[in-house]
Amino acid sequence: MKNIRNFSIIAHIDHGKSTLADRMLEVTNTVPQRKMREQVLDQMDLERERGITIKMQPVRMEYHPERRGQSVEGRGDSDLPESSKLKAESSDSKYILNLIDTPGHIDFAYEVSRALTAVEGVLLLVDSTQGIQAQTLATLAMARDAGCVIIPVLSKIDMPASRVPEVRSALARLLDVDEEQVLSVSGKTGEGVSELLAAIVERIPPPSTSYQATGQGGRALVFDFSYSEHRGVVAYVRVTDGEVRTKDTISFMAVGKKMTALETGWLVPAEFPIPALSAGDIGYIVTGIKEPGVALVGDTIKAGNSTLPAFEGYSTPKAVVWASLYPDSQDGFTLLKQALSRLKLSDAALSFEEDGSSILGKGFRCGFLGMLHMEIVTERLTREFSITPVITTPSIMYEVTDTKGKTEQIYTPTQFPPHGMIASVREQWVNISIITPPTYLSPMTQLLYEYEATIHSADLFGLSGYGDDRLLIKAEMPLRELMRGFFDRLKSVSSGFASLSYEFGDFRSADVARLDILVAEELVPAFSRIVSTRRVEEEARAFVEKLSNTLPRQQFVLKIQAQAGGRIIASRSLSAIRKDVTSGLYGGDVSRKKKVLEKQKRGKERRGGHAKVQIPPEVFLRMVKPDSN
Repeated sequence: MKNIRNFSIIAHIDHGKSTLADRMLEVTNTVPQRKMREQVLDQMDLERERGITIKMQPVRMEYHPERRGQSVEGRGDSDLPESSKLKAESSDSKYILNLIDTPGHIDFAYEVSRALTAVEGVLLLVDSTQGIQAQTLATLAMARDAGCVIIPVLSKIDMPASRVPEVRSALARLLDVDEEQVLSVSGKTGEGVSELLAAIVERIPPPSTSYQATGQGGRALVFDFSYSEHRGVVAYVRVTDGEVRTKDTISFMAVGKKMTALETGWLVPAEFPIPALSAGDIGYIVTGIKEPGVALVGDTIKAGNSTLPAFEGYSTPKAVVWASLYPDSQDGFTLLKQALSRLKLSDAALSFEEDGSSILGKGFRCGFLGMLHMEIVTERLTREFSITPVITTPSIMYEVTDTKGKTEQIYTPTQFPPHGMIASVREQWVNISIITPPTYLSPMTQLLYEYEATIHSADLFGLSGYGDDRLLIKAEMPLRELMRGFFDRLKSVSSGFASLSYEFGDFRSADVARLDILVAEELVPAFSRIVSTRRVEEEARAFVEKLSNTLPRQQFVLKIQAQAGGRIIASRSLSAIRKDVTSGLYGGDVSRKKKVLEKQKRGKERRGGHAKVQIPPEVFLRMVKPDSN
């Protein structure tokens, strides 16, 4: 175990985590050169298309200090890395580096927190062109709470806009370390990567264990899952004690479910089977489980005769945004349920429960960590399971007290009591931190006012000892407003320089109203939303306008209306598709054409009086995009 180092890379979004991981895989010869590609650890096409990391990804690397980036001889033509072949050489000549690459977006902070419990150290990556960002401070606090050794690293030092001396000084002051301890790397050129690997070996301690006797079984922490159609649940684990061997009887201690370990192995980054995982290893265990509710992140796997207690487990993530998902037809309800259950195995932050609507039928009320998280889940349903769900307008949780004094927690707009039956409403507030160049203070202040925020302070970083080129704004705002596309607007008004982090505050009184949308005079629950009273008319007009441009035209005049407070506050009519019924008339009196046109008009009126509009699922998806808010 003394030659094992377990670590993660944490950073603000787009600071170069995945690119640095690529270079580390190259320097250690973990991935053959012919199989290298950008973002090699990002397994999903969706991650590579968007250029962001969504899922944490473990990988095992073998580092030879004496080679310092030189290629490993005798690799051969095998696609498997040489580090996986257990060559007979001195144990002091190589180190096993277990990296867990993590996401940077704030919506996926739960992924980061789980990864930190499985490692002893972290690389705190800061973009040398942008400096310390809000999410840098948030991830740093998480690493400190987890007790991880922190190695400060500057990235993108090859960029023309790089400010290495200034950012190094600020980062050293933030961590209270000497500037010489702050390393510099370029994920693009590979500069400094070999020195970084040496620092990992030197500064991060090896894992410790309660016992190492192989005859007593083993214990492992489950930090993530994947799912295979043929092999069932594949648990990603950090073995803390003893050994977990293939064919061992293992059990998930939280549920007491016993099974046989069908396969154990490393991730390099592809799965590579080995006979056993030993204390200090990070790898995978194929469980064969295909039933939902058995595998839980944070659970403890016990193997053999181990009598060690279970770990405390992870805290349950708190959903921030709620939306209901319905199949496009009720025949797809079971498929949607299976798809959500499998997604939850690889996305522990997703929560869902059955829900029902008199119009949309049976579906699921789902909880997400943010708008991006919701967008990613719906996109994965489409790509991985060929399901295009009907999704309702996202909302947050409200505490509503009706006129009879009954208080309920409301997760969807359709649960709101009717107008006139509400005594009071309370909503969640958040404390936000924004880091931005001082030149953007004026537009930032206007933006915060627009989103009902209250500013508490605006201090230069230099006043806090972190630097002198950034402004730290602390404010509080309703969670409802934060989820109304605030992050995108923040990036827009600051030309991309501002960054944001937030934490939950208390519940306060809310001045909100339920906005309903009627199509052909019929309420569409999926379009209902809770909005600020002061913006209800603006929201109504904007929504009606976009819906009229999105809905396909019908054979009759289609009326689209927005209703709030018991009255219609916005309306738009969508003209009917008109067939040229006079094309077959040649010559004759004009009254012939008028007669045919009048007959067509009466037919459209009769049809419109009792028609029901079938709204395609893609319309619902378009309406929940950020520009619909």
